[in-house]
Amino acid sequence: MDDALLDKLGILADAAKYDASCASSGAKGRKGGAAGLGSTTGAGICHAYTPDGRCVSLLKILLTNYCLFDCAYCINRRSSNVRRARFSVAEVVALTIGFYKRNCIEGLFLSSGIIRSPDHTMEQMMLVAKTLRQEHGFAGYIHLKTIPEASPWLIEQAGLWADRLSINLELPSDRSLEQLAPEKDGANIKAVMGQVNERITEAKEERRRFSPAGQSTQMIVGADAATDQSVLQTSSTLYGRYGLRRVYYSAFSPIPEASAVLPVKPPPLQRENRLYQADWLLRYYGFTVEEIAEGGEGGMLDLGIDPKLAWALKNRHRFPVDVNRADRELLLRVPGLGARAVDKILEARRHTRLRMEDLGRLSAGLKRARPFLITADHHPGGLTDRPDLRQRLVVPAQQLSLF
Repeated sequence: MDDALLDKLGILADAAKYDASCASSGAKGRKGGAAGLGSTTGAGICHAYTPDGRCVSLLKILLTNYCLFDCAYCINRRSSNVRRARFSVAEVVALTIGFYKRNCIEGLFLSSGIIRSPDHTMEQMMLVAKTLRQEHGFAGYIHLKTIPEASPWLIEQAGLWADRLSINLELPSDRSLEQLAPEKDGANIKAVMGQVNERITEAKEERRRFSPAGQSTQMIVGADAATDQSVLQTSSTLYGRYGLRRVYYSAFSPIPEASAVLPVKPPPLQRENRLYQADWLLRYYGFTVEEIAEGGEGGMLDLGIDPKLAWALKNRHRFPVDVNRADRELLLRVPGLGARAVDKILEARRHTRLRMEDLGRLSAGLKRARPFLITADHHPGGLTDRPDLRQRLVVPAQQLSLF
């Protein structure tokens, strides 16, 4: 790889790290620091999950960090004083094939600033995927960031070659988008999400290929005054109305020469983590946005404890529950019990009355769940007379199961 191409790669891999809609699996960086193409904690290679559950390594880059738009929160905005670079279609294809043959990656995540026009940019990104598939027989995973201002035909073409499409909503409300990204249109973004969702649904019914891994989006948290409740309400709408596979949350990070309308300090990183946990409750545990928000104050999640435990402590009158009698919906609301553990419990209790020892074999989160459960040999009192319960259950995060 020549020095010029390597320099471009450094700039455009680093610029891509701000997009959370292709998330790292959280693997630790290699000995010697976080910098470098192979680092999962820096820029260059990220990890994502395919539709069949495999974790794959992706080359994560921008086609270019030039941009016609001037979004206040974006490091690559038109008025930003950053080093610029641009790949050609052939260069991205060559990089992807080269890294793939050296067993460094299994796929590509490609995004871009807007150059010349939305149509031109979308066409270039689509051509990368089409060239990889048609001319090189590339069967690896491809995630393309689509541009909602581009022609619907180009977006549909992109879906023919990509495994996943994503369109960043960026901010939870149209009002915030108007203030911080006036060249973007929230209604148009959602219209394109609807278009992509229709094509995905049609392709499934007709058993043909179109973005088989679905679509995702990203919201920046802390760049505006939106509460956690309003962020989650937007996510709930996106899941229900547009069939999104994932909503990613990215904590706002102050950028050089920032606009005066942006906050000076970033939000607590724990806020991003709590939103991901709340999102999980929305998608897999049957919680509503209102129930999740109930665990905090003023529309904000409790940063000290996870939202499931926060809800349970605000609803102590509903506990403890009998593990041998409670329905699945109620068991899913017990802190420490994950969805898999609940399903194992429901299967096991068909054959025997469960004791605390049995639960220990079925769930890794028994220590947290214990105060909220009744078993054949465990009958705790009510929770309303235990004001110290929160303090007793708050332990270092690394010692806890997800729920």
